[in-house]
Amino acid sequence: HFACTSEDINNLSYALMLSEARRVVLLPQLDALIERLRALAHEHAALPMLSRTHGQTASPTTVGKELANVVARLRRQRDVLAALPMPGKANGAVGNYNAHVAAYPDIDWAAFSRRFVESLGLDWQAYTTQIEPHDGVAELCDACKRIDTIAIDLCRDAWGYISQGYFRQAVKAGEVGSSTMPHKVNPIDFENAEGNFGIASALFEHFAAKLPISRWQRDLTDSTVLRALGTAFGHMLIGFDSLQKGLGKLSANPERLAADLDSAWEVLAEAVQTVMRRHGLPNPYEQLKALTRGHGITEASMRGFIASLDLPADAKQRLLDMTPASYTGLAERLAREI
Repeated sequence: HFACTSEDINNLSYALMLSEARRVVLLPQLDALIERLRALAHEHAALPMLSRTHGQTASPTTVGKELANVVARLRRQRDVLAALPMPGKANGAVGNYNAHVAAYPDIDWAAFSRRFVESLGLDWQAYTTQIEPHDGVAELCDACKRIDTIAIDLCRDAWGYISQGYFRQAVKAGEVGSSTMPHKVNPIDFENAEGNFGIASALFEHFAAKLPISRWQRDLTDSTVLRALGTAFGHMLIGFDSLQKGLGKLSANPERLAADLDSAWEVLAEAVQTVMRRHGLPNPYEQLKALTRGHGITEASMRGFIASLDLPADAKQRLLDMTPASYTGLAERLAREI
């Protein structure tokens, strides 16, 4: 404890704990989730699904492409999380090596400090007050909060697709769906995951906003807050576990997906008006808007409209052969390439 303030010990201890937790626990859990989603994206790469922008019928996608979107987002944040430096300091009561120099004025204490901190596998923080300023911890918390946000987005989408009947859930023996409605299989794993990710995010947000702020050269508010770091990571890990359980129970419902697509021929309006525009037909958007907006469009009415257009034969036939289920662009390819 020679020439040290307590924070020379504490900051290094927290940095080592967080660095180890990230490497041994957090990143493996995140990698496992990414790999599970990637496998599902490949499995369902070609399975068409109606999109619902603003909650309304929209250009079709595939189940796999929607899962691939989540994989891409999580991968990016995973790389950010893994690359974050974990700073540490060892420079005395107010960061100036005062006592060190008083006792041994001929030693290069800054160089000594750097060698010691880096020997622990941490990034040396040269300029501090009594405390390491916690910017590195805040960055870690911000990264974890973004991962939690993406996971919550996935939980809510999965919950909604289950409600729509796009996914079925495997029945677990002995599990109670509802205390009064025995037919129900509730999406409890996604709800549990969402709740735990939410708690974790709230804590991470507070840590990121509070920890870098300390009055003058030191106050103790960081000390009590740092003790709650483990709680946030605990809720995050429970969220990962629940999300994995939920994903493991899902199976796609192709019949329900197909039924929704077959009742949404209006989504081909985008394709038709774009082809019309390519070939110079007048007012394509307005014509399709008049045909489709607020009206029930059937296969027959859409095909009749296409047949009436003054288009080259090959372009017209391509549109006539199109169905909502086949109008998925590059979705399958994108899902398989993730």
